Amino acid sequence: MSSSASHPPRHTALDALHRSLGATMTDFAGWDMPLRYGSERDEHLAVRTRAGLFDLSHMGEIAVIGPQAAALLNFALVGDIASVGVGRARYTMICREDGGILDDLIVYRLAETEYMVVANASNAQVVLDALTERAAGFDAEVRDDRDAYALIAVQGPASPAILQSLTDADLAGLKYYAGLPGTVAGVSALIARTGYTGEDGFELFVAPADAEKLWQALTDAGAEAGLIPCGLSCRDTLRLEAGMPLYGHELTTSLTPFDAGLGRVVKFDKEGDFVGREALERAAERAAQNPPRVLVGLVAEGRRVPRAGYPVVAGGTVIGEVTSGAPSPTLGKPIAMAYVDAAHAAPGAEGVGVDIRGSHEPYEVVALPFYKRQK
Repeated sequence: MSSSASHPPRHTALDALHRSLGATMTDFAGWDMPLRYGSERDEHLAVRTRAGLFDLSHMGEIAVIGPQAAALLNFALVGDIASVGVGRARYTMICREDGGILDDLIVYRLAETEYMVVANASNAQVVLDALTERAAGFDAEVRDDRDAYALIAVQGPASPAILQSLTDADLAGLKYYAGLPGTVAGVSALIARTGYTGEDGFELFVAPADAEKLWQALTDAGAEAGLIPCGLSCRDTLRLEAGMPLYGHELTTSLTPFDAGLGRVVKFDKEGDFVGREALERAAERAAQNPPRVLVGLVAEGRRVPRAGYPVVAGGTVIGEVTSGAPSPTLGKPIAMAYVDAAHAAPGAEGVGVDIRGSHEPYEVVALPFYKRQK
């Protein structure tokens, strides 16, 4: 994740503001990003019980525009993007010809022939290059819009009321995975009801020049409700509790969507061919007949925290590997996601542990997610 000396880290439009707030900064996918402002636990619990404010301007926005934009995206991605209505969004993936996952994405349909693809920061260039290559022969343009947007997220149960106090947009009518253009605190924004925390919340795409004004307005509007700025560290524990995959951990080029338990995002019944179709049809068959390792949740019986790469064991045999692990502020125990052999994947499976530096610590196998908000 670290950038080389020849490539100094990039800064978001909110960089000076983060530093003025005393944020601990870290290099993430070539960006200097706030890791935390104070206590990671306090930030995590604020999102679960009140609201948190995040700078996500490192995410990669790519515009796909033109008469055949839908056809291009249907060919380039595994989902049925042509069926997404204007103003709606879809979670999907872009795969290699061999079915390996290049990235997981959110695609917003902004207009009849205009889409915005949002890629993970670490994969934005890879996704841009793949879409550009796959656009050959389609009447559509792929445009790098990474510098056109800052992205601010407000997440948590108090977020609808906080945001509604700053906009005339109909937030109550805005469904999950939908987006609409609007004005927030006098700033033009794409208001999307999406997020990566397991809570209700919004992601606001704005011009970088407007980011500081919007951040300040949300900070002021949310003060009474207990909104606080939040860094990437608590974003990671929030998504882990919500059982949401992170690229480079639960998702990699060596896994297909079926290996990751996310075969539902692959739409074989859509019109036309798409990149990776044949390999993914074989992967779907394999998963149905003889599932490979299964992604499960693990909850510690003790206090030791599992980390990515630690072996999962049963009866002295390695049966899998931890992909993400952290203390869970909501559960009050260490938790992990791990790929384990199907024979040990059922909730409550006996005798499962994690090898933490030579010591086999007992863990309970549970169904994901660890945490689900009350609707």
